[in-house]
Amino acid sequence: MTSRLDYAHAAPEGMKALGAVHSYVGASLGKALAELVYLRVSQINGCAYCLDLHTRALIAEGFTVDKLALVSVWREAEALFSERERAALAWAETVTKVAETGVPDAEFAAVSAQFSEKELADLTIAIGVMSAYNRIAIAFRATPAAVKRAASHA
Repeated sequence: MTSRLDYAHAAPEGMKALGAVHSYVGASLGKALAELVYLRVSQINGCAYCLDLHTRALIAEGFTVDKLALVSVWREAEALFSERERAALAWAETVTKVAETGVPDAEFAAVSAQFSEKELADLTIAIGVMSAYNRIAIAFRATPAAVKRAASHA
């Protein structure tokens, strides 16, 4: 996979602005929960670069391989995820798939039981910023770190 464009170089101020939002929600929600949401949104959007990045970040946060391997099917492995994590994952899915789901009232009620209004707004911002990052990385074919490492060893 060859990158089409170095978007951070082409639009440094735009990427800096996205980075500020990314930092804000990570501080607000907690790094581990934010990274979990980023991973799930990236799975849904099919972003290899972000999957690589957020998987590594979750490992650094102490997530086990067992838990990481089952994020995409968390409903079947719900015992591995806290109630708050499950609510965040469900919200991430419905908001990421907004064109399909319309974000039902039942989903809003469920996530509202776990998050304050500010936290819910921040969670939704996190989902939106990750979807933006996914679209940028996919559009410009950002190369995952694992692919770069493999290429350098070939």
